[in-house]
Amino acid sequence: FQDQAMMKTMSGGNCNLNVPAKNSYRMVVLGASRVGKSSIVSRFLNGRFEDQYTPTIEDFHRKVYNIRGDMYQLDILDTSGNHPFPAMRRLSILTGDVFILVFSLDNRESFDEVKRLQKQILEIKSCLKNKTKESADLPMVICGNKNDHSEIFRKVRTDEGENLVSSDENCAYFEVSAKKNTNVDEMFYVLFSMAKLPHEMSPSLHRKISIQYSDTFQQKSFRMRRVKDMDAYGMISPFARRPSVNSDLKYIKSKVLREGQSREREKCTVQ
Repeated sequence: FQDQAMMKTMSGGNCNLNVPAKNSYRMVVLGASRVGKSSIVSRFLNGRFEDQYTPTIEDFHRKVYNIRGDMYQLDILDTSGNHPFPAMRRLSILTGDVFILVFSLDNRESFDEVKRLQKQILEIKSCLKNKTKESADLPMVICGNKNDHSEIFRKVRTDEGENLVSSDENCAYFEVSAKKNTNVDEMFYVLFSMAKLPHEMSPSLHRKISIQYSDTFQQKSFRMRRVKDMDAYGMISPFARRPSVNSDLKYIKSKVLREGQSREREKCTVQ
């Protein structure tokens, strides 16, 4: 599988960052419509909350990190709550490394949708795991959003959410408020810890760097003079594009063929 030996390149304007494939991950955010998926993503990327609701078809974001001189890449797939294309949703799940399932604490139907999604993810990933003979865990956070609302509007009890994760040490439950930024950073910290990713990927544990520093960003000697003690930096790619469906399919096919096949069949370059 040649892609594992190659370097993934992030290009945009004057930004050209090389990230080892082994340090590249995809986070998939799933849930019903109007539960706050995009608001949580916005908090993660920009520390902002948008009051105006805009339906999501599918948004793709990319953030790169320089953590103690090593480069990491996190692709974020913010999916539609209406899931008009089931095949695309299945593909998103197949290519995901970490998952955030979001429901609204004041909406019982959105909680039921998260239960369905959790089951679907486990089934799809189990099928892939059986074909590839992988033993990797499946880091997942179930997130009850809008805990800033009055308790009189609550439709899902805390113990119900906790019950969904009680039997899986790689699954955690959080009640958050994207609007008030309550428990959001803690939720990402736990998710990355379960995934064995650097905890500095969490929003509050790295210095935010603008695109103007891209030329020196990937150098091991890169340091911000104003923050001498911090050696973790993150930068959003402003021109990132979602990998094509063809690339995702090739990635999954290569993953399946990699186990137990000849080296000739293993070689599959993701375009």
